[in-house]
Amino acid sequence: MSQDHINREHKDRLFRLVFREKKDLLDLYNAVRGTAYTDYESLEITTIENAVYMTMKNDISFLIDDILNLYEQQSTWNFNMPLRGFLFLADVYRKYIDTRKLNLYSSKLVRLPMPQYIVFYNGIRMAEDRVELSLSDAFLVPDETVVAGLEFKAIMLNINYGHNKELLLQCIKLNHYSQFVAKIREYQALGMEIKAAVNQAVDDCIRNGILAEILSANRAEVLNLVLTEYDEQSHIASEKEISYAEGMERINRLIQCLVRDGRMDDVIRGTVDLDYQKTLLQEYQL
Repeated sequence: MSQDHINREHKDRLFRLVFREKKDLLDLYNAVRGTAYTDYESLEITTIENAVYMTMKNDISFLIDDILNLYEQQSTWNFNMPLRGFLFLADVYRKYIDTRKLNLYSSKLVRLPMPQYIVFYNGIRMAEDRVELSLSDAFLVPDETVVAGLEFKAIMLNINYGHNKELLLQCIKLNHYSQFVAKIREYQALGMEIKAAVNQAVDDCIRNGILAEILSANRAEVLNLVLTEYDEQSHIASEKEISYAEGMERINRLIQCLVRDGRMDDVIRGTVDLDYQKTLLQEYQL
């Protein structure tokens, strides 16, 4: 297989590499849930391996104690996480039903494990230790008396070093992962290019026993994963800048048309009717 082909394949995230062993994943679950399970073989991995966001694979899902856990690491703040998690959950439930040959058309109630969607956030945007996002926030509600027939929540836990201290103390691997990311950013802040910053962070962490075994055995893979994630973040940031610039250009052109037609007073008062705006948008392809 050529190197070119390897580079085109969807890659794991570093988070998946750190928590690829059941024992470490169970430690993370115990830290999140406040439990003390020790039998990691009772944990059933349910990850959909071909589920991909951008160029990176979605993270981890697993079943334990009749709870279906979806764990995702994100370094970009995204209010659409509940929707993404819901769609991912639907695929995992479909796999669960098919694997167990459950009959949805039977009169007997099909019992399902309870879903828990946890997003481990370590982006640079300031965030509280715990943030709850709801799918219902995205609903277009023409009538407030209508009750939504569906809800799904994403619990975002800030794992930047210094946040959620108790959680990080309860899970050594999560603590070390947080420190490693913080170390990369520390060297970037000193002016290092991302590749040099990662290499220096790897050296420091190995020397100080932070993810030492993983970093020593998988140095090249870690570098590749971090650089790929960095490229993904840069792409998202670039897309946001382009969208903002295009939006501002459309607004400026719309205002120019309104001024030309003598409607600026309506703009100031906020009384420009929607039909008139739509006419301008279609006429001038704004």
